[in-house]
Amino acid sequence: MKNHIKELREGRSLTQEDLAKLLDTSRQTIISLEKEKYNPSIMLAYKISKVFNKIIEEIFVFEEEC
Repeated sequence: MKNHIKELREGRSLTQEDLAKLLDTSRQTIISLEKEKYNPSIMLAYKISKVFNKIIEEIFVFEEEC
């Protein structure tokens, strides 16, 4: 799933480690999210939306599978 996490994180001058701590997750999870290799749980997506004060749809780009 495409997302805007890296741009949002960098816009707030957060490191991957900083964001991981705010979300109570690992830096590796942040790396995987930014590389679009991992789809977050709904709870993690919710936490990310709260950190950036955005709705989930502003962060994640949902594409329907064919």
